[in-house]
Amino acid sequence: MTTRISILGSTGSIGTQTLEVARWRGWRVVGLAAGKNLELAVQQALEFQPEMLSVDESILKAAREALPKIKVVSDPKEVAVQTADVVIGAIPGLAGLAPTRAALEAGRHVALANKEAMVCGGKLMWQIARASGAKITPMDSEHSALYQCLVGERLEDVAELILTASGGPFRDAPEDLSSVTPEMALKHPNWVMGAKVTIDSSTLMNKGLEVLEAHYLYDFPLEQIKVLIQPGSIIHSIVRFKDNQIKAQLGAPDMRLPIQYSILTALETLGIEFPGARRPSTPLEPLNLIGSLELRAVNMERFPCLGLAFEAGHLGGVAPVALNAADEIAVQAFLEKRLSYLGIPKLIEKVLSEAPNTDLTWESIAATDAWARTRAVELVGA
Repeated sequence: MTTRISILGSTGSIGTQTLEVARWRGWRVVGLAAGKNLELAVQQALEFQPEMLSVDESILKAAREALPKIKVVSDPKEVAVQTADVVIGAIPGLAGLAPTRAALEAGRHVALANKEAMVCGGKLMWQIARASGAKITPMDSEHSALYQCLVGERLEDVAELILTASGGPFRDAPEDLSSVTPEMALKHPNWVMGAKVTIDSSTLMNKGLEVLEAHYLYDFPLEQIKVLIQPGSIIHSIVRFKDNQIKAQLGAPDMRLPIQYSILTALETLGIEFPGARRPSTPLEPLNLIGSLELRAVNMERFPCLGLAFEAGHLGGVAPVALNAADEIAVQAFLEKRLSYLGIPKLIEKVLSEAPNTDLTWESIAATDAWARTRAVELVGA
């Protein structure tokens, strides 16, 4: 049987790289959720001939005219629930929460790259997965690394989960970050990603969100989750066990590797296609380890966004929702040159300090997200 996959967020960085892996493996792409990029959405649909394509309402008519033989809809949840062996959750930001939730409610196996869905609704997502029989396989490079390190291990034997960060373009210089421009922040030294994730990587907010994701993915104490700088982006995560032995996962800074591993692990869980997630080869050069394994402590004063993420996790409830919403507004304002680089953590800190102390429900997620975005916009204007 041909493996069937659906991709939520097909025109983004993760989505396009997932399609590359699908070409390697010959998988059938049955669903695409593509957003507002009409040209790329049509190009992908013509190549892969999915049964369904979701696009933003603003380009719905044009997409239907360009693709008369494909069912084109405006709600990505329709793509999320259609029959597929694996659904790739790669719609960035909180926008990815609703379709990811829909896929889990439908009992689909989700390969999750949208960290915000787990950060903002982790406990609720697991409740749905347990009720429907759905499964979640992490796809982010760091969480795929943790997953690989924990295969065959007991979580109660783990002393620390250690995520690594490249440190982005500003790990060493300039000393004064007050004059950083969007053009400077978008030049990541190791990874090719979308604008939002690239800016988050430069502030280490992306790592903060990954800390929260690890916390919710494994129900693991925040106090036992650490972050280290690994300039080469070769060591993706480390697990320290209580007997003081350590496992680490190493690989090239190429997202196609964790994408493939995540999907193949899901297929193995489902008893489909491969008897092991590592059996297929990849058309990539062997990794050179020489001079690439340096580790450093994080300068928390230089990267205050990481501390804010830990703070939101300790506050619990809807605090991570407020953190995420404020960050989305702050990053967009910075990219549009309406907010300074150092204004990003200041805005997030202010919104987090005013966030409601509310238990986590689907209703409180929506309400807090709306409030935090409105408040963040007000602060940018002020």
